[in-house]
Amino acid sequence: MAKPSKVWKAFVLIAIILVVDQAVKVYIKTHFQLHESVRVTDWFYIYFTENSGMAFGWEFFDKIFLTLFRIIAAGLLIWYMVHISRKKQFPTGYVLSIALIIAGALGNVIDCVFYGLIFDHSYGQVAGFFPEGGGYAPIFYGKVVDMLFFPLINTTLPDWLPIWGGRDFLFFRPVFNIADTSITTGILILLIFYRSCLAEDTGKKSKKNKAGSPHTA
Repeated sequence: MAKPSKVWKAFVLIAIILVVDQAVKVYIKTHFQLHESVRVTDWFYIYFTENSGMAFGWEFFDKIFLTLFRIIAAGLLIWYMVHISRKKQFPTGYVLSIALIIAGALGNVIDCVFYGLIFDHSYGQVAGFFPEGGGYAPIFYGKVVDMLFFPLINTTLPDWLPIWGGRDFLFFRPVFNIADTSITTGILILLIFYRSCLAEDTGKKSKKNKAGSPHTA
């Protein structure tokens, strides 16, 4: 029996992450009010929040532009993943790292594109799924659902500390989701274990460009 190809493994990984990511988001959206939280341990909370997926809070046109950019970027990454999966010099782990980044990007794109259409808002209520009056926003205006919160250190800084003395200190502050985790994991794996593959790929492209460029006297 033939072993699954690298690209087949990559697409299976993408599908698994997307299913888990969306299942968790749908559960949170349909069981929690906005900013509701559940304490799991002292350093881990399920905390429901949403973000617009926007850089610096820019509105409307920029949000659509950003979402379209993410879709195009994900498409290019898929093309790249399929392309390198056919080459023996790129190991399976490298291809799967790219797949992790693709899965995370697609997971958050789904929120931005569709969640405004299929969910009611979550302010002071648990959102309805496919509400009769329509969703809380048009297509492309949905918000990304986040729920993983790890306040590993929550303390007050000592008074003797210059500038920040006596202030509350919280680490780790960001709230994120499984798609974000997938992207971060993929990038870290690439940087830690597969920098040589990245260098080899970019190095070959650079040599081809130099070889194909016209020479002047």
